Amino acid sequence: MNTFRLPVGWQYLVNNVLGGTLNANNLATYDKEVQACLATGAYCIIDIHNCEQPVFGLYKISLIPSQMLVGTAESSARVVPQMPNLQASGAKLQAIPNIQTWATSVQAAVTAIRQAGATSQIILLPGNNYTSAQLFVSNGSLAALQKVTNPDGSTINLVFDVHKYLDSDNSGTHPECTTNNIDSSFAPLAASLRAIKRQAILSETGGGNVQSCVQYMCQQIAYLNQNSDVYLGYTGWSAGAFDPTTYELSEVPTQNGNSWTDSLLLASCLKPQ
Repeated sequence: MNTFRLPVGWQYLVNNVLGGTLNANNLATYDKEVQACLATGAYCIIDIHNCEQPVFGLYKISLIPSQMLVGTAESSARVVPQMPNLQASGAKLQAIPNIQTWATSVQAAVTAIRQAGATSQIILLPGNNYTSAQLFVSNGSLAALQKVTNPDGSTINLVFDVHKYLDSDNSGTHPECTTNNIDSSFAPLAASLRAIKRQAILSETGGGNVQSCVQYMCQQIAYLNQNSDVYLGYTGWSAGAFDPTTYELSEVPTQNGNSWTDSLLLASCLKPQ
């Protein structure tokens, strides 16, 4: 286990000011989490979350000018150029009418991040429809985002960002799992990635701490590991702030005296054996 994804609301970073700059106090709070992650020696994903939701009143991502996303990305990048273990990720889109519009914004953000000094960090490129691995090709996300490049025209350290849950409707809201997603999602996507010599990361996946999820999640993770030429890795959705006794998909360990016990799913599938 060497990667942690650290979600933070875009609206939190700019203190709910549409088009505003990073709020120093809120950034400092988030930076404590980032620094704690980096201190472990792990890779740490900066996940600017919630951009697809109406986070600024009536605005949605398709209505927010791309320069606002770019401004947040650029400002964030200015504080991390000397941190090689950091990775950057943007919003996952619920549904937008034109994926090309999103790809244009992603390109502008990538350019701004690189020009701000973060030239070596991995940047994750999320797509449409909750950046679903199953739909990443069919909804046009792969075709649109594969055109995004670094300022020098290369695609080095530009990795596609996909999500996939294992419950009946891919919502991540049910404790039971019904699929390993291999035939429906990861095998077809692997073929498409190999054809263009690119990689993706499964940055959000999860299931309940029950035997059905242990079965299917372990199968899913094994497939990703067997196809590591196109799948860079994976991170499980932990929801650390949620109550592990009531949240269906919790991966938070429980304390027993002076020791901690990992959740069933994490110990069985997500934690290296």
